[in-house]
Amino acid sequence: MILAGDIGGTNTRLALVDIENETQKVIFEKTFPSREKTSLEAVLAEFLSQYPCHPIRASFGIAGPVQSGRCEATNLPWVVDSKTVARQLGLKRVGLMNDLVANAYGIAVLQPKDFVVLNKGARSPRGNQAIIAAGTGLGEAGLFWDGKIHRPFASEGGHVDFAPRNHLEMELLEYLLKRFRRVSYERLVSGPGLFHVYQFLRDTGKGEELQWLTEQLRIGDPSQTISQMAVEGKSPLCNQALELFVSLYGAKAGNLALTFMATGGIYLGGGIAPKIIAKLQEPVFMNAFTTKGRLQPLIQSIPVRVIMNPKTALIGAARHAALALDESKT
Repeated sequence: MILAGDIGGTNTRLALVDIENETQKVIFEKTFPSREKTSLEAVLAEFLSQYPCHPIRASFGIAGPVQSGRCEATNLPWVVDSKTVARQLGLKRVGLMNDLVANAYGIAVLQPKDFVVLNKGARSPRGNQAIIAAGTGLGEAGLFWDGKIHRPFASEGGHVDFAPRNHLEMELLEYLLKRFRRVSYERLVSGPGLFHVYQFLRDTGKGEELQWLTEQLRIGDPSQTISQMAVEGKSPLCNQALELFVSLYGAKAGNLALTFMATGGIYLGGGIAPKIIAKLQEPVFMNAFTTKGRLQPLIQSIPVRVIMNPKTALIGAARHAALALDESKT
């Protein structure tokens, strides 16, 4: 029995998984509101009290940078130490990785139905791959071919400096520099980032916010409201904001593809992409992705897929634990 976890700022998902012939069978699974708990150890204690067992291996993906088996979660007041968790579980060690690395581990065991193809491209089976995911923040990870499988590795590329591509984006950067000392891509390509884009367009007179929309933004989640109103065609300003957001997302994904020379494919994860899939399928995203000057022919050949399965990080954490178990036997 393997214990897998996906630790996010909103929810922590845990699952007990049986691995047979490289297939995963979930025995017990439960989701906990992260901010209602004091620590991962508290969540694990409650989880195992409901399904007592002794897992033989455990791995967890967490939203934050992991160094030496320890992570201070980015959007959650938790410090998770793999040695402490291992002692609690009675194991020699547990796996602790960034949540995008966990997502990357999950890619290999997803099914065709779990993807939407934005660009078929010409996939290089042993070429580097990469994943980018806009959600509460902006995460990235890479995968390299080790001779047998694609091995994920961590990146904090979502926090690199925002680089405007045109005069409108230069205005956007100037607008945000009045609010923040530094503007990273995460300030724009994320849930909060969509609201920042919207505010820029509204406050600089590039669109009108009607009264009913002001009220909707006040009482609900602003980014969710903006994307919903854009997708439903109820607000030209929201549509303008979402289109600029998608263009920024495409440009950043294209930058990632060049950085990692990801001829094996780029994957879009996270919670936002599946909700705006119709907008991502329009030309805006891929135009921004492929507009890379002299390297445009190269990047046009790179496959781009959206991950639609919301449990990919949990699946990936289980696969990480299973691989570690197999390798310990050799």
